[in-house]
Parts: sequence; C-alpha cells; structure tokens
Amino acid sequence: MDKIIKCVLEELDKKGFESYLVGGYVRDFLLGIKSYDVDICTSALPKDVHAMFNITSNNYGGANIKVDNYNIDITTFRKESNYQNRKPMEVKYITDLKTDLLRRDFTINTICMDKNGKVIDLLGGVEDLNNRTIKMVGDANIKLQEDPLRILRAIRFATTLNFNLDEELIKAIDANKELVKNLSGTRIKEELDKILRSINFKKGLDLLDNLGINALIGLTYEDINYTKDLIGMYSQIKVVNIPFTNIEKSNIIRITEVVNKGTINYETLFNYGLYINTVAGMILNINPKKINAMYKKMPIKDREDIAINGNEIMEILNIKPGKVLSEIYSELITEILSGRLKNKKGDIKKYLLKRK
Repeated sequence: MDKIIKCVLEELDKKGFESYLVGGYVRDFLLGIKSYDVDICTSALPKDVHAMFNITSNNYGGANIKVDNYNIDITTFRKESNYQNRKPMEVKYITDLKTDLLRRDFTINTICMDKNGKVIDLLGGVEDLNNRTIKMVGDANIKLQEDPLRILRAIRFATTLNFNLDEELIKAIDANKELVKNLSGTRIKEELDKILRSINFKKGLDLLDNLGINALIGLTYEDINYTKDLIGMYSQIKVVNIPFTNIEKSNIIRITEVVNKGTINYETLFNYGLYINTVAGMILNINPKKINAMYKKMPIKDREDIAINGNEIMEILNIKPGKVLSEIYSELITEILSGRLKNKKGDIKKYLLKRK
C-alpha cells in the first residue's frame, strides 16, 4: 500500500476511528490496475475528518484530500434512503460497515482493505471479481430505480474490465431500461466516454444494443475503427442530446469530412491540419507516422507560408482586394502543393504575370 494512503488510514486509526479503503481503488488493486482515485469509508463524522486533516470544504458529507497524484475521498459510514432524481433525500450517519456497503452499487465495488492490507469482503465481491461478473448489491430492480445511471455504469464496467453482467442484473436492466431517458446528456456522455475509450468498446456497444439502450439514447453506428482519440470515436457514431463543446462539434464535422474523402494528401493536410488528418487517418487505417512524415514534407502548411503576400499580388496584377484575390490564393496553393509551382517569390511572380 502506498505510504500516502496508509498514513491517512493510520491517522484515523490513531483517533480511534474505524476506516477502510473501499470501492474502485481496492477492486483495481486486486486486478493489478494502478489507480490514483482513492475512497476511504470511516466511522469518523465529517466534522472529525475536517478537523483531523484541516479541511473546511464539504464533499457530500465527507472530505477530499489531494496529495501528489492521489485524489482521496473520505466519507462517513452512512445509510441512504428516499431517492429522488438519483440523489438520496435522507442520509443517516452510522457506525456499521456492512450497512454502509449495502447502499453501494456493485459487489466488486464493496471490497474493503484495512491499513495493513487485509481484504475485508462482506458481500462476496472477491468471488464476483474472480468470476469476472458485474453483480448488483441487493435487489437490482430497486437499485436501478434509485439511480438509473447504474444501468450505464454496469455496462461501462463490463466493457472496461471485460466482465460479464449477472443474469439477475440483465433482467433488471431489461425491466427498467426506459429510465435511462430521464438521465441528462452530460451523465450519458460521461459513461459513453469511458466505453469508447476502452479497447473493448465493441463489447460495450453490443451490450447497449442488445439490451435496447441504444434506441433509448438515440445511439446509432456502423463499422467503427478504434482510435485513442475520443473525438475520433464520436466521429464514427451518431448520438442525440450529447453536450459537445463548439470545438468538439467542429472537430467531429472536420474529421468526418476527411474520412469521407477516403484519403490523406497535401490538400487535406493543408485544409484541415495535422490533428484532424491524424485522427481521420486512424479511422482510415493509415499509419500516423506516414501522415506526420507527409506533413513535414509539405512545401507550405498555411497561406502565410506562401513566399508572396496579398499586397504584392495586387501590385503585380493591378487588382483590388476581393473575390479575385481569394481565387488567386486558392490557385497558388493548389499549384504549390502539387509541385507544379515552386514556393519562391520569383517563380510565383512569373506564374502570376503569365496568368494575368
């Protein structure tokens, strides 16, 4: 156990409080996956935790500590009830670990570890981890009705961990899937992001499709080639009500345009830039190194690289600013990129006078 995490647990122990690592960090630790998001559950009340670690900010009745690369959340054992809009309206602090674990989503996220590295498994999470199964804690129907986001989280975990969904969970998802329509586009996107980033993304998309979720969130797609770039993945699917930034929307459109051209060349590199072409190239199965080498060899990469400026062009041809100048620039770019015209002022001047 990292000394930073151990130190936090020991500090709580010194004050006489029960405390454990819980959730994703323990799950990933047992799977051999490095994680820096740490959850600690404790019998200490929020005011005790705040005083111990000199924290004033409140995080859902807990505390947050950032040390080096670690993001550590400390929360008090609690019992939650009366969910509305995915949030419990009633929260009661308790001193019993098992009751706290029963409020959580999946058994693999209920495995605990004490300061000495001893695993505490009260709900069979280790067995489900070994069986590579995503199983809901308690009644799956009730848990999904409390928070429909758990439907997408279940599919996301099955995707990223390459696990299978428990049969009872599958039945519960089928019975409650319409509830995903109540989720915000932001929440849906957060889960889709993680599914699409995974090398097992096809498994996730198949689960969404087979469980009838795609139709509910307006997700459609055909063939998809994996790219490490998330926007590259979104360029290959269509999904409604997802909140993209204006830059993301623009990049999706531009990547799609290059993909539809079916090739990467000097013209697409000049018009769309290296990033857009690299992502489009991944989708088209073109080696990024080849695209980068092509980009480096380009005689010009933007209009400012042309060896003659607009004022000089207007003086040589005795014209005024306007559409004609723009057309001349377009022609010069095409000729230079094709190699028919060298990017030298003298050569360009001769070409302009010849075409006058």
